[in-house]
Amino acid sequence: MRVTVRLFARLRDIAGTGDLSREAQAGATVRDVWQGLVTEFPEMARYESSISSAVNADYARMTAGVSDGDEIAFLPPVSGG
Repeated sequence: MRVTVRLFARLRDIAGTGDLSREAQAGATVRDVWQGLVTEFPEMARYESSISSAVNADYARMTAGVSDGDEIAFLPPVSGG
């Protein structure tokens, strides 16, 4: 199945783009998609404990399942004033 991955802030900088299309196995979770990104972009691993994730614009846990055509977003913490 194919999913769209949206990356924000520092994650977007690491990947060099904010939008990616990736293959995922049937029964995959948000964490599986994340692990694929970390394999491709190892620098992302340092953000794993603090990122938020969303599936189709709804916040989701890393254990949430994903389906064909879903949009998965990963959002690192942001700072500012």
